[in-house]
Amino acid sequence: MNMFNRKPRHGNIGLALTFVMCLSFTPHTFSSDEIAVFEPEDIFEMEVATDPQVSPDGESVIYVRRSNDIMTDSTRSSIWAVSIKGEDHRPLISSSKNANSPRWSPSGDRIAYLSNKEGSTQLYVRWMDTGQTALLTNVNTTPSSVTWAPDGKSIAFTMSVDADEQPFKAAMPSKPEGAKWAESFQYITKARYQADGTGVLDPAYTHIFVVPADGGTPRQLSSGDYHHRGQLSWSGDSQHIFFSANRSDNWEYEPAESDIFSVSLDGEIQQITNAPGAETSPTVSPNGKLIAYSKRDNKKLAYRNRYLHVMNIDGSNDTNLSESVDNSLSNFVWKNNSGIYYQQMVRGVTQIDYVSLSGKHSEVTSGLGGVSLGRPYTSGDFSYANDTFAFTKGRHDRPADIFVRQGRKEMQVTALNEDIFGHKTLADIREFTYKSSIDGEEIHGWYLLPPGYDASKTYPMIIEIHGGPHLAYGPHFSAELQRMAAEGYVVFYNNHRGSTGYGERFALLLQYKYSSKYDFADHMSGVDALIDKGIVDPDQLFITGGSAGGIATAYAIGLTNRFKAAVVAKPVINWLSKVLTADSGLSQIPHQFPGMPWEHVEHYWERSPLSLVGNVTTPTLLITGTEDKRTPMSETEQYYQALKLLKVDTVLVKVPGASHGIASRPSRLVGKIENIIGWFDKYREAETSKE
Repeated sequence: MNMFNRKPRHGNIGLALTFVMCLSFTPHTFSSDEIAVFEPEDIFEMEVATDPQVSPDGESVIYVRRSNDIMTDSTRSSIWAVSIKGEDHRPLISSSKNANSPRWSPSGDRIAYLSNKEGSTQLYVRWMDTGQTALLTNVNTTPSSVTWAPDGKSIAFTMSVDADEQPFKAAMPSKPEGAKWAESFQYITKARYQADGTGVLDPAYTHIFVVPADGGTPRQLSSGDYHHRGQLSWSGDSQHIFFSANRSDNWEYEPAESDIFSVSLDGEIQQITNAPGAETSPTVSPNGKLIAYSKRDNKKLAYRNRYLHVMNIDGSNDTNLSESVDNSLSNFVWKNNSGIYYQQMVRGVTQIDYVSLSGKHSEVTSGLGGVSLGRPYTSGDFSYANDTFAFTKGRHDRPADIFVRQGRKEMQVTALNEDIFGHKTLADIREFTYKSSIDGEEIHGWYLLPPGYDASKTYPMIIEIHGGPHLAYGPHFSAELQRMAAEGYVVFYNNHRGSTGYGERFALLLQYKYSSKYDFADHMSGVDALIDKGIVDPDQLFITGGSAGGIATAYAIGLTNRFKAAVVAKPVINWLSKVLTADSGLSQIPHQFPGMPWEHVEHYWERSPLSLVGNVTTPTLLITGTEDKRTPMSETEQYYQALKLLKVDTVLVKVPGASHGIASRPSRLVGKIENIIGWFDKYREAETSKE
C-alpha cells in the first residue's frame, strides 16, 4: 500500500522528543509499492553550496560547502573549487575543522580565508599553485569582512576590540589566597547591552585592521568608541579603505543612521557622506574614481527601500541609479567602470540585474536561492569576474548548488544532494495568487502536495507563516515543509502583506498593524482558496510559524477556532514587555510603533496576542530556545501560563542552550520539525475521499 495510507502518528509528543534525543537513526526500508520520501535522518546528510567566488580570469569558482555532522551535531564548512565547465571538482580546504569566507587575490594566485583549524578562527592565505598555506593572524576575536588590496600586498578585515569601560569604582576587600568567591558582578551601561546568540555584551567595538598578505602583525586603523562593521572596499591605489559607520556620539539611539567614511593606512579618517539615513556597502570602481553604495532614508517606518547610489570618490555628484526600481538592491559588483551588477528579490525569487551609469536597468538571470535550509526564505548570492557569473541556485526539492553563466549560457556545475534525494520523491509545489477577504489585496502563495498525492482525496493542511514580518518566502527548498508534506499534509505558505519583494507600498501595509486582522485575513483567505480547490479537508486545518510567524499564529488562534491544533514558535506575546526585555527594542520602538510603550499602552496591547488569549480554545504547543534574546522565553512562558489557566491543552517545549535560531544545529532542526508533526498528528484524522 502507499505509505501515505498509513495511520497518522497519534500519541504522546514525548515520542518526538525521545526521537531527537537518541540521535540514532535506522534507515527506512521501503516495500516495492511504497514511495521513498524525505525522512528525518536525511537532514544530517544534506549539503548546501554558499558564497561562490569567481576567479579573476573567469575560469573557475571557489565556494563554501556546508554539510552536517551527525556525530558532533554540527554544521561543517569547507572550501571547494570547480571549473566553470563543471569539471575538476575538488576540495581546497577540507577537514574536521571549519573553513569559510574564501577571497581571491587580485592576480588569482592566492586565496585568503578564515579557519579554526588551530583552535580560534584566524586568517590564512593559500597559494593556488602549490597548496601551501600561511597563518596570517593570531588574534583573540574572529576576523570578518576579509578584503584584498588591489595591489595584492595587504588584506583588510574587521574585528571586535575590548574596551576598558568602568562606570564607577566599587571597593572590594582582598580575596584570601585559595578562597573561592562568587563570580564578579557584571556592570551594564549601554542602551543595547545584549544580543541574541551572544548574551550580555562585553564592552567592545568593531574596528578595521590591515595585515601584510605575506605575513606580519595586524594593525588597527580605525579609532574611537564606535562600530566599524560591514563591507570594506579599497581605493584604487591601495592606500585607503572605505567603510560604513555611525560615528555620532548618539550612535546607540540611531540604529538606522550610518555614513560612508574612508581611513588611510596611517589611520586618518575622512567622512564622505553626511545624509540622513543609512549609507552602507561602499564599493569602489576598478579605476578608483567612483563609489557605488546603498542608501536608505531615515523615515521612522518598519520598512524602507535600499537604493543604489553612485558618487565620485570624494562624495560629490551623488546619483540615485535605482530611483525607478521599487525594491531594495544589494551586492553591488562593478562591470569595468561602466555599470554595476546587483541583486534584488522579486516576488519570492532573487535575481541578478545590471544598471548602466546612465540609469538603464536590465535583467541578467533569476532563480537564485536555496541557501536557507530550514524554511523557504529567499536567499542567494553571486559573484562576477571577467564576464563570468557564479551564483547559488536551488529548487523547491533541492538546496542550493553552484551555477555559472557566461553570456546567455547557464550551467549547473555542482550537484551536492543527488546521493540522498535522487532516488526519493519529494513534495511537488504549486504557485497561486488570491484576494484577501479584508480589502481585495492580491496575495502570493505556494502549497506543497504530499508525495503520492491522490486527487480523489482531501488532505489535512498546515499553514506555515514566515517571520520578519518584513521578509519573504519563495519556491525554495525547505526541510521543514518537505518533512510535513512527507507525512501526508498539504503545506501552504504565503507572502502576506508586509512581505518584501512586492514594492514599498505592499511592505508598509502592516505599518502599526502587526499582528492584526489584516494579515490574519491574508492567511485565512488562502486557506479558504485551497479548500475551494478541493485539495484540503476544511475540518483538518493546522497552523504554525516562528518569530513574527509565531506572533501571527498566536494572534490567529485568538481570532478563530477553525484550527485543530497550533504550534507557536519563539513568539512575541506581549509587546509591552518584549520591547523592554529583548535585544531589538531600540530599533523596533521607533520604527514599528507610534511611540514609547508607556505612552501608547493601548496600541501595544492591541498588537499583542495576549490581548486575545481569553478566546483561545485551540490545542497549542509552544517552543522557544532558553537563551533567546530576540523573543525572550518570558514571552512564551506568559502565553503558556495563560493557556494553562484557561485549561487549554498546551505543552511548553524549551530548547536548552538555543538562541532565537532554535534550528541552528542539525538535531535541533530535526527536533523542531518532529515536535510540530507529532503535535499535529495527535489531533489529525485520516484522509477522506471526496466521493
